[in-house]
Amino acid sequence: MRDRELYAKILGIEAPWRVEGVGLKLEEGEGVVQVEHVGGELRCPECGRGGSRYDTRQRRWRHLDTCQYRTVLEAGVPRVECEEHKVKQVRVPWGEERSRRCGTARYRRPGPGATRSTP
Repeated sequence: MRDRELYAKILGIEAPWRVEGVGLKLEEGEGVVQVEHVGGELRCPECGRGGSRYDTRQRRWRHLDTCQYRTVLEAGVPRVECEEHKVKQVRVPWGEERSRRCGTARYRRPGPGATRSTP
């Protein structure tokens, strides 16, 4: 199993998203997982109606550590233009709904028995 496939499984990344790359910044103690939206219909997060892509914003999320390295997800997240709600960022499956925090949902609420280390 390749690194991209491994991280897709670990992080639960599924279509219309995919892991595009995995990098390791040894000096910074950080693993970076690049995720991209690969198509499919964009929907307004408020009403669920389909809309056109307005633009894409680069975002970062902190995830649970991989071994001794901080894990960070980076993604270009599309924004959709909705007739009713104007321009909205689409929901990402790893993030918390309506959260402005930078951690993934798992980072914010680890499962039973999980620990979170701090650098």
